[in-house]
Amino acid sequence: MNNVCFNLYPTDITDQEITDRIPNFHGGLMEGLYEKKTIDRLLDKYGFSFSKKLGQNFLINPTVCPKIAELGNAKKGFGIIEVGTGFGVLTHELAKRADKVCAVELDERLLPVLAETLSEHENVKIFNNDILKIDLHELIADEFDGMEVAVCANLPYYITSPVVMRLLEERLPIRSVTVMVQKEAGVRLCAPLATRDCGAVTFAVRYFSEPKQLFNVSRGSFYPSPNVDSCVIRFDIREDTPECVTDEKFFFTVVRAAFTQRRKTLCNSVSATLGLDKALVTKAAEDAGLAPTVRPEALTLEQMAAFASSLKSVSSI
Repeated sequence: MNNVCFNLYPTDITDQEITDRIPNFHGGLMEGLYEKKTIDRLLDKYGFSFSKKLGQNFLINPTVCPKIAELGNAKKGFGIIEVGTGFGVLTHELAKRADKVCAVELDERLLPVLAETLSEHENVKIFNNDILKIDLHELIADEFDGMEVAVCANLPYYITSPVVMRLLEERLPIRSVTVMVQKEAGVRLCAPLATRDCGAVTFAVRYFSEPKQLFNVSRGSFYPSPNVDSCVIRFDIREDTPECVTDEKFFFTVVRAAFTQRRKTLCNSVSATLGLDKALVTKAAEDAGLAPTVRPEALTLEQMAAFASSLKSVSSI
């Protein structure tokens, strides 16, 4: 896949000529993309069809993208990395507010569509690449010199956790990550620790950031409409990770093991997953001030860190 940069139409082109590029748009080039009939014209014009494999559901609610942009740090002095573009409605709102937008879009079939729908923006660059493979450190260094950086995205449901974890774990020089995800996933990602909704990914989110649920988005806001509702969440990246974790790699090894078998107690799940003697794991829990029957979802980050530290001291892992 290639990184592709779209140039604008010549600077002397008129607003009417831009609007005329796609017939029957109302209120300008982008506003019409919230209408199903306009999307259908584009689908026909470019021979495009929605991909279930790529989780393509495009936003048609005109109130959502401006809110994401406003709450996602799209403003002067900021460069924005967008993950997935659809037909460019969120990209448009980001580009109106931020100094620059670099959008990473996997589906090369969208490139000619975006060349048309985003043609009014000189500050947009499209990278035809996979967000899980592209070198984000290099992208930020090359494209956002002197800018603060944030990430905004309408994430396909099937890659929510891998994308979120990559953005957090790589310690990118970014201020925030604002994403729209399946509502159930958003609740889990933002769940307070020591509650039944938390899981391994919740510990990771809380370790690297301060998460916040922003607003809900109904399934009718998309075309085609998915079977679930969505929500928009934001992770404000921590400048420093919690001091209670002394060995980050081992800590997350223990966290993943703790939640591998959710219906089991902390000691049973860690023992079975890591192949450790249960008596040894139980002693580590007790040394950390935990009951042998405690479940992993009942732990705070500090308690999980204490357990991981205790387990490391009594095991050979």
